Amino acid sequence: MGGIQVVTDSACDLTPAQAEERGIRVVPLTIRFGTEEFVDQIELSSKEFWDRVVTGPAMPETSAPSLGAFQEAFLEAAEAGADGVVCVNLSSKLSATHQSALAAAEAVAGTIPVRVVDSLTATMGEGVLVLAVADLVDEGKGLEEVAAAAEDLRADCHVYSSVGSLDYLKKGGRIGGAAHLVGSLLSIRPVIEIRDGAVAVESKQRTRARALQYLADKVLDAGPLVRLAVPHGMAEDIGDFLALIEKVNPLHEVIVTELGPVVGSHAGPGTLGVCYQRAR
Repeated sequence: MGGIQVVTDSACDLTPAQAEERGIRVVPLTIRFGTEEFVDQIELSSKEFWDRVVTGPAMPETSAPSLGAFQEAFLEAAEAGADGVVCVNLSSKLSATHQSALAAAEAVAGTIPVRVVDSLTATMGEGVLVLAVADLVDEGKGLEEVAAAAEDLRADCHVYSSVGSLDYLKKGGRIGGAAHLVGSLLSIRPVIEIRDGAVAVESKQRTRARALQYLADKVLDAGPLVRLAVPHGMAEDIGDFLALIEKVNPLHEVIVTELGPVVGSHAGPGTLGVCYQRAR
């Protein structure tokens, strides 16, 4: 095999097919509905997750992968002949996933070098960063160069979303700087941003239509883009939104995908987001 193995976690919302195509190893988080527990994307697909959210009484919860899960991924890379691993993870301000990866990297240090990068973002913001890292690996870059570039490129990756309600973020404890708005949003549609690795309210719009136009303007005003992804959780107006950004022409094909269970557990149904990497 040789070269560098890219590892990430399932909060990146890359589909299994996308990850396999680029040779990316995805370590799954765990999703719980009451007493039932599922391994993300292995025992529970994004579609199955949203079906449960809508029909089930239990509030979904998530838990980070264990040290052992990351250690297994790193050791498998070593066994396959990789020279090293770059592991890009969900923001350390949102999950213990990054800490698990760091501990696993230390545990395998005598077998294979691992560089762990805090993406400081989530969902396809993390996903587009992982794809950028995979591009560097395909170009033949070395371990230290790829890891340093990943930390540099994360400043170019942005995530904004319109959520149907702040209730899920509040109950999941991920609301961060938006906490002061709870209870005063009867006529407000907030636009959420992942800022410096945490959830914050970027804008307050009066209607869903205005919130989606605000998201579209964010994309249109961002300048040249390397990648653009539009993850959503059962957003019935996804078609309307895509029409608003149809003139956007990133370097790579626009990715429209279901918001995965990890972020979806905290964002809730109706969430529609834009995740992009700006060109330099």
